[in-house]
Amino acid sequence: MHSDNSKISDVFKDLSFSEAEIEIIESVMFKIYLKKGIKIIKAGDTVKDMYFVLQGCLRAFHIDIHGKEHTLQFAIKGWWITDFTAFFTESKAIVDLEVLRDATIYKLSKDDREHLFSQIPAIETFIRKKLENGKAASQKRILRNLSQPASQRYFNFIKDFPNIEKSIKNYHIASYLGITTESLSRVRKDIAKH
Repeated sequence: MHSDNSKISDVFKDLSFSEAEIEIIESVMFKIYLKKGIKIIKAGDTVKDMYFVLQGCLRAFHIDIHGKEHTLQFAIKGWWITDFTAFFTESKAIVDLEVLRDATIYKLSKDDREHLFSQIPAIETFIRKKLENGKAASQKRILRNLSQPASQRYFNFIKDFPNIEKSIKNYHIASYLGITTESLSRVRKDIAKH
């Protein structure tokens, strides 16, 4: 695959494309630069795009009726993110999508995604496998949060996101782990003692 203007190889690792296929991909995937603090999606929005992170960090979170934030997903380099429920069901967004660190992303609309699938079946297989792996990881995380102590959840977080902890806020980590920021501080102190 050869392309001067694109990092398609970063998005579709291990796939090779003809020049014509590269042109199709480049015609529908748009590179965007985003500053920290920007919200790409707000609860209630119509969601027509999914995003691939080239660099930076994004967070999907839900605010409950009491105003408490619940982080559902972080996305770092190589990850896809959006409000998947709204994207797939054509319902209104139930999560906000926020840039935590300046980011470079690719935007892919639902219609363009379907166009890619019809023109380049290898991409449909590739994205399906990514989404399947993401769903499996999400289910594991839910089960861990239901059954494991906070310290083990924190260890899993550090393993899954080894380079992210110092560049995001503690309350983001705590809300992802399903604990309070005070509990997160206690877990870190206990780890530091050992």
